[in-house]
Amino acid sequence: MSWQQRIDAALDERRAADALRTRRAVSQGVGRWLTLGEQRFCNFSSNDYLGLSQHPAVIRAWQQGAERYGVGSGGSGHVSGYTTAHRELEEALADWLGYSRALLFISGFAANQAVIAALTGKEDRIVADKLSHASLLEAASHSPAQLRRFAHNDVGQLTTLLAKPLAGQQLVVTEGVFSMDGDSAPLLAVADATREARAWLMVDDAHGIGVVGEQGRGSCHLQGIKPHVLVVTFGKGFGVSGAAVLCSDTVADYLLQFARHLIYSTSMPPAQAVALGAALQVIRSDEGNARREKLAALIAHFRHSVAHESVTMTDSTSAIQPLIVGENNRALRLAERLRQRGSWVTAIRPPTVPPGTARLRLTLTAEHQFDDIDRLLEALHDGE
Repeated sequence: MSWQQRIDAALDERRAADALRTRRAVSQGVGRWLTLGEQRFCNFSSNDYLGLSQHPAVIRAWQQGAERYGVGSGGSGHVSGYTTAHRELEEALADWLGYSRALLFISGFAANQAVIAALTGKEDRIVADKLSHASLLEAASHSPAQLRRFAHNDVGQLTTLLAKPLAGQQLVVTEGVFSMDGDSAPLLAVADATREARAWLMVDDAHGIGVVGEQGRGSCHLQGIKPHVLVVTFGKGFGVSGAAVLCSDTVADYLLQFARHLIYSTSMPPAQAVALGAALQVIRSDEGNARREKLAALIAHFRHSVAHESVTMTDSTSAIQPLIVGENNRALRLAERLRQRGSWVTAIRPPTVPPGTARLRLTLTAEHQFDDIDRLLEALHDGE
């Protein structure tokens, strides 16, 4: 089979399964509204949970940062790309989340890949929740360490896997809020099991940070634990992009030597770090608390009001509210019907989610109004 035949066959297989991914160029895709061409939709597909991507203080901070530093960093942080703006953001994040150090990365995907690759060797074992993000599972599968996956949120199976003999060390990997189901990990029980096994715990809290807990400190703070490695990303609650790894001084020094994504990637623009600092100030403020309270009220309203015989809800109290419909073509049809009624909804299909669990991945933000949810539910309840 030639290269072209292999590519054509893979694409044909995706098309036949109604699983082909496509992109559409929008002129506005975050916040309450999504604009595509001349059409405007109420946006239920954005991860901008607190609406900070459009916050005047965050926008102004980026502009001021660009005026001072320019629009790029110019290199890796190990060469010339680490500025006072990066250092100030790292220090603010570490102080906020109660860690000695924070290290900035260009994305959550890069952070997860870097940490797992740097920490684990062939004598070690990675024990990961089966529904962990693709960045975590891919990094674990590429690591020379053993990879064992426990059933989603099943602490009993986690404990059993951790008890198996091993020459090296063990790293437990999970998320705070799971990106496709929207439910939360039982972090306290996971942390207890990890500690009993003398293993280390790594938590990716991409969808919890900024959104839950006191001052938006996230899932770990809310459940009263402090993992050895905490990964937070800035494309959700912060409304920007990038990520940080929170850890001890020695782990930070180790990652600075061995985390290849950190060493060999151009660092985020300093102006972005300035904007993230402004977003953090909003998140920690009374305004941030008000935005979280409104988001929580919208989530409660949605869950109280939704009822549809053709969909299944998950056990989610987060901003991610999936409606599982089963087959790929049904998910695509329902998403298109909701768009025709003015609500932008995305159908998520395998391989992103397990076969037979295609869904509408609805995300709520503090920018939504209660009427927006009522119109979405009215369209949903009208039937296929």
